[in-house]
Amino acid sequence: MLIRIPAVLSSSQVAECRQLLEAADWIDGGVTAGHLARAAKHNLQLPEDADLARQLGDFILGVLGQSQEFMAAGLPNKIYPPMFNCYQAGGEFDFHVDNAIRRVAGTPVKVRTDVSMTLFLSSPDEYEGGELVVQDTYGEQKIKCDAGDLILYPATSVHRVTPVTKGRRLAAFFWLQSLVRSDEQRRILYELDKSIQAISATTPENPELVRLMGIYHNLLRQWSET
Repeated sequence: MLIRIPAVLSSSQVAECRQLLEAADWIDGGVTAGHLARAAKHNLQLPEDADLARQLGDFILGVLGQSQEFMAAGLPNKIYPPMFNCYQAGGEFDFHVDNAIRRVAGTPVKVRTDVSMTLFLSSPDEYEGGELVVQDTYGEQKIKCDAGDLILYPATSVHRVTPVTKGRRLAAFFWLQSLVRSDEQRRILYELDKSIQAISATTPENPELVRLMGIYHNLLRQWSET
């Protein structure tokens, strides 16, 4: 399930993040890649233990915690702290699959990566190339979103970032361990949740809402892992 959540960050919030990142000290992004992915990864990255990475990461997680769409789509149990990357001057990340388990730096906490996420911090007109390409059952999905938009997609997906041939592409990237491991089951719950929200908005007195909400929570109770 690939979901785009527009305007997670406002234009002013994006501008504030950008101002801080423009002055940051970047390192080779290969330091956090797996053995095979290291040869495919050519970008810059903010060090995970940098104060700025933690500051911006906490801010993003605070915003996402208020997003009903994010909670419905991801059903987050654990979230790996946001990291930040920069693609420029031909930088790219060839086809790869994200590591299944990631340990939060400096802690014993491990996160199973059920859902991969990219929060775009650069507008499409600021760079050429840099599409996020995700392979799914319907072929390759090419994604290039507005600054402030968030993309969620299964971490099992083969994906890449195409070379940035002009300009600079800034983004946050991170993962979540969902309460529901199965992407198919998450899709069912998400669609059911959206239907409940739509009915609630148009006919809140509809007695079938109680039945639908009962189905949703009973499925979540059956499928969830805590």
